[in-house]
Amino acid sequence: MKKMKMTVLALGVMTAGLFAFKGLETGSIKGTVTPADGAVKAWALSATDTLKADITNGAFEIVNVKPGDYRLIIEAKAPYKNTAKDGVSVKDAQPTDVGEIKLDQ
Repeated sequence: MKKMKMTVLALGVMTAGLFAFKGLETGSIKGTVTPADGAVKAWALSATDTLKADITNGAFEIVNVKPGDYRLIIEAKAPYKNTAKDGVSVKDAQPTDVGEIKLDQ
């Protein structure tokens, strides 16, 4: 009986411990690139993270982005030039839409 009480108590403590910590709330960075076939990848850079996503039909979404400020770099195909956008801010569990990014030749 005493062993059963200890087991139930241990399970209760473990269960409470699992719910005691808030999970990391990540957001995303999304947007479009014009011309649609002019870019390959979108990169998000911060002091601690480097994330990337493929660009498909001119659209991209970088997921699992921690809250903070990022530099967004669009990796272009020739004859277009890579493009950067500073100060992209991501909040807890929120998508950040950077809108349309036009590539220069």
